[in-house]
Amino acid sequence: MATFASPASLSFLSSSLFAASSRGTLKSAALPRPGSSKPAARPLSVAAELTTLPILDFSGEKVGETYLDLRSAPPETARAVVHRALVTDLRNKRRGTASTLTRGEVRGGGRKPYPQKKTGRARRGSQTTPLRPGGGVVFGPRPRDWSIKINRKEKRLAMSTALSSAAGSVTVVEDFGDKFETPKTRDFAEAMRRWGLDPKEKSMFLMTEVADIVQLSSRNIGTLKMLTPRTLNLFDILNADRLVLTPEAVNFLNARYGVDSEGDGEEDGDEEEGEEGGESDEN
Repeated sequence: MATFASPASLSFLSSSLFAASSRGTLKSAALPRPGSSKPAARPLSVAAELTTLPILDFSGEKVGETYLDLRSAPPETARAVVHRALVTDLRNKRRGTASTLTRGEVRGGGRKPYPQKKTGRARRGSQTTPLRPGGGVVFGPRPRDWSIKINRKEKRLAMSTALSSAAGSVTVVEDFGDKFETPKTRDFAEAMRRWGLDPKEKSMFLMTEVADIVQLSSRNIGTLKMLTPRTLNLFDILNADRLVLTPEAVNFLNARYGVDSEGDGEEDGDEEEGEEGGESDEN
């Protein structure tokens, strides 16, 4: 599978997470010693090394530093873990309401359309046959449940693995909710350029709280996603080229997906509800 040359891309195909060789920031799994009869136990997860990120102010100047320390799956299983979580999210968004009528369910067809013989036409017993317009559908879609289940810890590990693989393309910006006087898309685009972002590239902003003026100023930029911890989802992380976080969002990620996080399940319900921030439902 071909990969893009841009190191800043976080797409599913070009992310370093899915490359054949893993990054040096991930620790290799323990290998058995030559001649040993008992193989060494593989850890379920390994921690990525600490990543230091500069903090930019509204004008684009560096004002401090923060760190991102998240869990990550082993290099040999990272691709499978993230792929399984992504497929689960996309399937669970499908409503499964598509439905068609068979020839037995189509209304009408109680009488024979025309006589059996002496018409020069093919025999026709009912108007509900699938061979006629308006008739039934053969093997058409029926209502079904597309949802599948995934372990809570596996889903959390997939999210943290995707975030840790994107650490090289993360930009941390101070909270700018009070920096805009009036909602204006041009002002927001100029701010993105000061932060080193291209408005034409796919960007995902993660903020603990999105001000109304920020939402109004950014909604006309088609390549931008403005998310909160409640709407954070795996698809938007992998589909973005750049990730923009606030210091509060970094603290949330370290507390929720960090190496020292306990992984309590009280907020998992909110995370599942927040998956609606990705692609729209499909039948």
